[in-house]
Amino acid sequence: MLLEHLIQDFATLQVHGRLQRQVRALTYHSGQASEESLFVAIKGTQSDGHEFVHQAIDRGAQTIVVEKPQEPISGITVIRVANSRAALAHIASRFYGFPSHKLTVVGITGTNGKTTTAYLLESILQACGHRVGVIGTVNIRYPGHVQPAPVTTPESLDLQQTFKQMVDAGVTHVVMEVSSHGLDMHRVDCTRFAVGLFTNLSQDHLDYHGSMENYFAAKSRLFSHILQTQVEPPPLAVINWDDRWGQQLCSQVNGPLLRYGLAADAEIRADKVQCDSSGVKALLHTPKGQLEVHSAMIGRLNLYNLLAATSVAVGLGMPLEAIRNGEQSLVRVPGRLEAVPSDLGFQVVVDYAHTPDALQKALDSLRELEFRKIICVFGCGGDRDRSKRPLMGEAAAQRADLLVITSDNPRSEVPDTIMADIEAGVRTQGLPLFSSLAQCGDNCRRGYTLVVDRSEAIRVAIEHAQEGDVVYIGGKGHENYQILGNKRIDFDDRLVAAQALEERKKKEAS
Repeated sequence: MLLEHLIQDFATLQVHGRLQRQVRALTYHSGQASEESLFVAIKGTQSDGHEFVHQAIDRGAQTIVVEKPQEPISGITVIRVANSRAALAHIASRFYGFPSHKLTVVGITGTNGKTTTAYLLESILQACGHRVGVIGTVNIRYPGHVQPAPVTTPESLDLQQTFKQMVDAGVTHVVMEVSSHGLDMHRVDCTRFAVGLFTNLSQDHLDYHGSMENYFAAKSRLFSHILQTQVEPPPLAVINWDDRWGQQLCSQVNGPLLRYGLAADAEIRADKVQCDSSGVKALLHTPKGQLEVHSAMIGRLNLYNLLAATSVAVGLGMPLEAIRNGEQSLVRVPGRLEAVPSDLGFQVVVDYAHTPDALQKALDSLRELEFRKIICVFGCGGDRDRSKRPLMGEAAAQRADLLVITSDNPRSEVPDTIMADIEAGVRTQGLPLFSSLAQCGDNCRRGYTLVVDRSEAIRVAIEHAQEGDVVYIGGKGHENYQILGNKRIDFDDRLVAAQALEERKKKEAS
């Protein structure tokens, strides 16, 4: 493709060299540059692509896009722009032939509920006979293809390439999770969305955004900027009307809008709600009529995920019967209040909750099911927002009975330091500290202990559980690794829990 065509309609600050040259490949990794490729220098969290311009040229790149001033290079076209990430999104979309324009794309943003809602929408769309692609935290998948997802929202070049692959595979609808990082880093610029969905907002990623206001501004960019640039057909905004940030966001929407929640003035609302061990039942009122739903997924938090998915599906014109069938056919989402099979008289669930709000809602959902006792195993990630650690400790101490504070992904931090931050919040609730759960005894109702090794923490909790209890393992969910220092080791809460259950079963049998 001609370079002149690739940068058409994109503002440049300076151009050195000719624009009448062919571009055969795009990259933002200098090591992946090839003959007649275009290299975009973007600044990452750990390195700056501007430092690798000459490496890209040595590998054959003949066009360079930069933000920083660059001396002219003989035989090379150098294009300076105000924002190289925005330029990458523009160039990638054109290079792959605007693939999102050939798809019905639903973008889901918010702090919690993105993954479960994406699974629900995938199931609904499949029930309607559509070929569906999903881009999210768990993986990237479409018929005949599954690949790991290193980040929730891929870099714009990778995203546009994925869209093109989906189009080529006959995909008609794409459901994607849109992270605040992805929005702030222009990864979804030049993507055409049919629907933008906002689930909720609570404290997370403040190590990156700095404040809740900045975090909200990043999330709202999907509605205030991305959707607003689309004219025909006008995209639909679907927003949680029960969330205070959602209410604020509604004022920024100029186009079609659907609000969902429990409030009487929401366009799609729920009543006759019943949450028990069999799942969630509710009567949903929609502009297309009433819909009775019964989902096997437990917890009131999943009521909002059902409302969100229903709202998007109704907005896309899906039949109510297909919506019901799609929602009822989904029985589990990896690492989202996912049950680990147990026949020992108590339950074990693994959950991805890693924010104070998500942990609170997950534990509230379990409390509503009237378990005898909730034993909560959780930690917090290292090199991330420290201010949420005591808040998570406080939330867990308020809602669980026994806490086992442990490691999550400590990264470069000392696990004991992270756990001490969590413990500060636990102590505000007056819970007694035990050197071990064995010290507190079988009849102990309230307290906490510290176990640095996550495998051992899970085993301790399962060993202590009794009939009618639930062991809640929070923080990592579907993840099959743990990050210790700069190493990623194999680790899956579900597998560790299953092994601990088997060990206890054998012990009791002997």
